[in-house]
Amino acid sequence: MNLREKILIFMHTEAYKPLAPEDLAEVLELKAKELTEFWRVLEELEGSAEIIKTRFGKYGVPERMNLMAGTLSASDKGYGFVLPNNPEERDVYIPVDSMMNAMHGDRVVARLHNRKAGAGKAREGEIIRIVRRANSQILGTFENSRHFGFVTPDESRIRQDIFIPKGEFNGAKNGSKVVVEITKWPEKKRSAEGRVVEVLGHKGDPGIEILSIIRRHNLSTTFPQEVEQASLKVRDTITEDELVGRRDLRALPVVTVDSEDAKDLDDAVYVERLKNGRFLLGVHIADVSYYVCENTALDNEARERGTSVYLVDRVLPMLPHRLSNGICSLNAGEDRLTLSAHMEVDHRGNVMNYEIFPSVIRVNTRLSYNAVRGILVDNDAALKEKYQPLLDHIADMERLCRILRDRRMRRGAIDFDFPELKVKLNERGQPVEIVKRVRSIAESIIEEFMLLANETVAEHMHSLGVPFVFRVHEEPETEKMVKLDNLLHNFGLNLGKTEEVSPKALQKILGRIAGQPEERIISTVMLRSLKQARYEAENLGHFGLAAPFYTHFTSPIRRYPDLVVHRILRETFTGGDVSAKRRQKLAALLPEIALHSSARERSAAEAERETVDLKKVEYMAQFIGDEFGGNINGVTAFGLFVELDNGVEGLVHVSSMDDDYYCYAEEQYALIGERSGKTYRLGDAVRVILVKVNPEERNIDFELSRDMLGPKAGGKKRTRKEAVAEPEKTKSRRKKPPGTRQKRKK
Repeated sequence: MNLREKILIFMHTEAYKPLAPEDLAEVLELKAKELTEFWRVLEELEGSAEIIKTRFGKYGVPERMNLMAGTLSASDKGYGFVLPNNPEERDVYIPVDSMMNAMHGDRVVARLHNRKAGAGKAREGEIIRIVRRANSQILGTFENSRHFGFVTPDESRIRQDIFIPKGEFNGAKNGSKVVVEITKWPEKKRSAEGRVVEVLGHKGDPGIEILSIIRRHNLSTTFPQEVEQASLKVRDTITEDELVGRRDLRALPVVTVDSEDAKDLDDAVYVERLKNGRFLLGVHIADVSYYVCENTALDNEARERGTSVYLVDRVLPMLPHRLSNGICSLNAGEDRLTLSAHMEVDHRGNVMNYEIFPSVIRVNTRLSYNAVRGILVDNDAALKEKYQPLLDHIADMERLCRILRDRRMRRGAIDFDFPELKVKLNERGQPVEIVKRVRSIAESIIEEFMLLANETVAEHMHSLGVPFVFRVHEEPETEKMVKLDNLLHNFGLNLGKTEEVSPKALQKILGRIAGQPEERIISTVMLRSLKQARYEAENLGHFGLAAPFYTHFTSPIRRYPDLVVHRILRETFTGGDVSAKRRQKLAALLPEIALHSSARERSAAEAERETVDLKKVEYMAQFIGDEFGGNINGVTAFGLFVELDNGVEGLVHVSSMDDDYYCYAEEQYALIGERSGKTYRLGDAVRVILVKVNPEERNIDFELSRDMLGPKAGGKKRTRKEAVAEPEKTKSRRKKPPGTRQKRKK
């Protein structure tokens, strides 16, 4: 146990009052060496608000002082929530007038006003200290006035404009997209002050919005020179001496199954029917940890990035291409170093025996999801002929997949099946088509195999007791389950107990609504009611998978936690136990890695979603004035969110529903007309007219078809020309989105 942990454990468990530093050092019985670093550690803990220094110079922990330290998640309305460091604690609501000039993402200390708020009631507080600012640089749009300028942040949750003195424009013009560095933080009624450090381009320039998203999420588009140089030192072929201590599996007909455009292939698989009737499943994962050693330039850069980011028009890899697409990628016909998990699986999907070991493989064939789907689902004769030698292997893969899925379903795993939207771009980066990618047996095969490998490795490492990184998913909050249950009652369903909901109860609901009109809506609300999965140095289980042990082992090319998992696994292969000193180092290191990796994962997911949303909005711009069918997938006091058949979502603002005054019925998930009683409820099918798109804000505005609303009181039905002013020559060039468009009735 290091000194930091020793101080925190004592203060959380034994200190019954705030202590002066001298008293704390005495009661901890610190040795001479520890005393020399005591003051430094104490300062660090105070700086991170893990302990609080009172006005009388004594130290205590925030939880016992009616305080809470955490990260501020601001809203675009001005209020915010402090997200606690401890995920078991509830968020704290901060009203607009209690924000203390804190900005979105800042680490803060909040004083609690209603510490013991009951179930269903939010805790409320006020920010009393800003521990660490999160936004030293902010991306936004520059506007120039005569004697000064200001930058409006692109991030809507940062509501304060940044004041720019006359001499700090750095060439920025009106409408420029810029990066501004904060030189003075906001105080009371004074705005933040800064200087323009980079001009990205002008608002409306081609590609500027994607670049803005990249910069706002602090994503790197290039690697530092030292990292590129380090990658050039990695050999692009394998030598014989690198095979020492590895099991040679190059004779096995190992295959990869991935999308046709994938270039970073982490995993390969092999299935064999054994004489005892069981299956041998081999999952072989690129041994990235062999090439990326701890604390090297490559490792430090990968740790900072946390993950590869798959944007709509490009990939920002975690590792340089020489590794991610080269020596680490399991390319067909090439010898590759791997970590392998061999699992013997019985007819009920139970792992009866397993081995985890270093290996060398040579992928026999690269298969695509489309090819496997064509063989197993479409019975494509040409594909069957092309892959004739692999047909039995593919059939065994399908059988094992179904066995493993049945096992997961029996234990209660929740299995959402949302189609993935892919926006296809032309060579100029313009959207030309929106495609729904639905999961088939081909994707399920790889998913089930990877899930089993992740569970097996997690349980193996848990049994060894070595510090490790787990993938955890905690039980949902009772308040959210109560709200979900209220929604289910509208469809004649219920959860039963909402205090301790099991994953099996949620799975049963999904089974009952499968194929029904309400399936998408209930599935979406259910998913939003669950907590986010994250990385953690402590094994807390995985609620959604109904798995007591889970980790991420299968994608070390594109996820840093997987790389760390491999590194620790490799240390257990030496035959000896991981040393006490190493365990101590890992115990101190892994919580921070898990926290940072979770944060980078969230940033990557947000950036990916924002770029897809941007291109969806750009795509729909050609259909302004046209009518579409869709379903209500969200109801709020200010309007209805409608999802079209092609997956595009937009808002029908309540102000456009001008045939009545509509009231929001929260528990019914509906807007109800005061006079007419007309009801628009979550899940209802509607017809809407596209009236406006805003690529910068990634918003789409609809109006309900006049045929649904009826004519305005005292008015007449609007013509198409009145609905939207747009030149006819533009309309004549519109293309039809597949399966969604109908001409509006004249």
